[in-house]
Amino acid sequence: MTPSSALGGEAAAEASPRTEWGFEEGAELAPSRFAVRLLGGGERYESILAWDERLLSLVVVKVLRPHLVHDEHSLEGLADEVSMLERLRHPVLVRALDAVLEGPRPQVVLEHLEGPRLSTLIRKYGPLEREQLLPLGLQLFSALHYLAGEGIAHLDVKPSNIIMGAPARLIDLSIAQPLHALAGKRSPIGTDAYMAPEQCDPRARGPITAAADVWGVGATMYDACAGRQPFARPGPDEPRFPQLTEQPAPLPEKLPLELRELVMACLDPDPAARPMPVEAAGELELLVDALPRKLVLGRFRVRVR
Repeated sequence: MTPSSALGGEAAAEASPRTEWGFEEGAELAPSRFAVRLLGGGERYESILAWDERLLSLVVVKVLRPHLVHDEHSLEGLADEVSMLERLRHPVLVRALDAVLEGPRPQVVLEHLEGPRLSTLIRKYGPLEREQLLPLGLQLFSALHYLAGEGIAHLDVKPSNIIMGAPARLIDLSIAQPLHALAGKRSPIGTDAYMAPEQCDPRARGPITAAADVWGVGATMYDACAGRQPFARPGPDEPRFPQLTEQPAPLPEKLPLELRELVMACLDPDPAARPMPVEAAGELELLVDALPRKLVLGRFRVRVR
């Protein structure tokens, strides 16, 4: 089956390169792998829910956009993401199942995760209850601890990249990079509202380190605690990155003091002042243990004094 054009006719397709595949249901993405529906996409990829006959399972396929299938930089980026996904193994990180790096539709195949995005829950229902919030933080910091130990920075921790399952899952490593490769960064990298100051302005605030992901979890936890981002979206005539000059408003006092202090510490402008992921996880485990109904989250027993 041939993918249909998303530009509405041959004349439009000839006028400019296609940026969307426009796959119809049943379109073949690769041998034995067929499109079900479009999930979304970003600058370089379209994300497709697909049925894989070899696995007899639903999967998520990230397909390089049609105008980028011959772009060397984009193909190298896809190969780097596949290599990283194949290397990383953690219960909170999404898994790769297959990849096609050559041919007309370069793609990476990911497990299909059941559950809503954290961003959707916050938008629909507001702040999370403590029974969801505290285990979420513990799970995210456990993933950061693992990533830092592997020498990797995710660089895009945010509510829309978290699937709320059991456990929560951190997805989208498309801009993740080895820590050693970040020393020479000179331009912003990440999603504006969840970027650490050193990601916003690497020239003046760098270098970017694993502490940038601690900021990302802090901004995500702030959003989940308060139902809003730590910094208001700037207007058209305001600076792009308010986190470079402003401090977030205090969190609601109904939250445990220890949680409020931890989240705000993660949002410290100074990367060296932010807690290490292992320290943050230890703090959160104490709060999880104090919940009325004890949750079993493994035997993580680091204590921070």
